[in-house]
Amino acid sequence: MDTIKVLYGTESGNAELVADDIAETFNAAGAKAEVIAMALYDATELYEAGTVVVITSTYGEGELPDTTAPFQEALLAARPDLSGLRFAAFGLGDSTYDTYNNAIAVLSADLRALGAQQVGETGRHDAASGESLTDVAVAWAAGVLGAL
Repeated sequence: MDTIKVLYGTESGNAELVADDIAETFNAAGAKAEVIAMALYDATELYEAGTVVVITSTYGEGELPDTTAPFQEALLAARPDLSGLRFAAFGLGDSTYDTYNNAIAVLSADLRALGAQQVGETGRHDAASGESLTDVAVAWAAGVLGAL
């Protein structure tokens, strides 16, 4: 298996923590995972990535964070053929907002519209739940790893 790129976009840093937890879970299970900020990843090169995990928080009233939005904009501008890409998705949000986890829903829909195949269910952490962000992310990562 090629190295799984774990791409994250965040506003406050929580998605980066989740990315580290997910990559650590994958690496401990024998898969190779590399954490990369979306702001540093060329979205036009996604077609050759093979397998990625995308992680983003939802900011404000449903917006993509400042570090996710440019990635998404570049992706939509280039519109690469992603039919060879497999991805898993994990979102962070707060269910007290009507737009709970909107950013990961938007990003996942964009990837699928460009031909990428989503693997597994979208993982979601609800800040209002009181559950540990790490516990939710690690449990999701362990469950999705077999499908990647």
